[in-house]
Amino acid sequence: MKQSFRYYLKSIALVFSGAMLFFSCTDNYKRVGEEALPVVFPQGVAQNFLFTYTEAQKTMENEDIDSTRVVSVISGPVFKMFDNLEFPYYTFPDGLVVDIYDEESNKNVITADYGIRYLATGLIDLRGNVVIVTHDGKKLEAPQLFYDRGNEWVFTQNKFKYTNPEEGTIMDGEGMDFNKDFTFLNAHKTYGLMTIKENIND
Repeated sequence: MKQSFRYYLKSIALVFSGAMLFFSCTDNYKRVGEEALPVVFPQGVAQNFLFTYTEAQKTMENEDIDSTRVVSVISGPVFKMFDNLEFPYYTFPDGLVVDIYDEESNKNVITADYGIRYLATGLIDLRGNVVIVTHDGKKLEAPQLFYDRGNEWVFTQNKFKYTNPEEGTIMDGEGMDFNKDFTFLNAHKTYGLMTIKENIND
């Protein structure tokens, strides 16, 4: 009788311990990745947009009158504004075209499948089939480029292909930075076949 009673107590203790263990388990799993992303809606959306950026020809004083010149024109099918966030930015989810004009009004064109512009830094991140064509026919192709509007500087750490029909050269490489007029160009690493046109003196 005593053994069966002890067995009965052990069974109750075992069931009670299991129940406590079961009910003490709580979901302490921290949501990460896509589960933790808050839903963010744009403050505004524009379709078939065209933005023109201009600057004065010279520094003007009070009551001065002077003409301005077009610096750049950005256009595309969709433009979303997230300037209500702590770190505001604009996105171009369906691609964009950026026309950049130099001081002689020569136009250089940048196209990309996607773009994002960070307002605090003035940096534009261009992604997907990024192509730059200068007014004199030079062409740069890369999967991603960054354009620093403040310093008028373009750079990438990705692979690129640079074609210069003026010199008859094609350059493949990885990593490049240059100014917006292509007058200074610094390739970090080049490889593959590079065709160079030679001048033959008679």
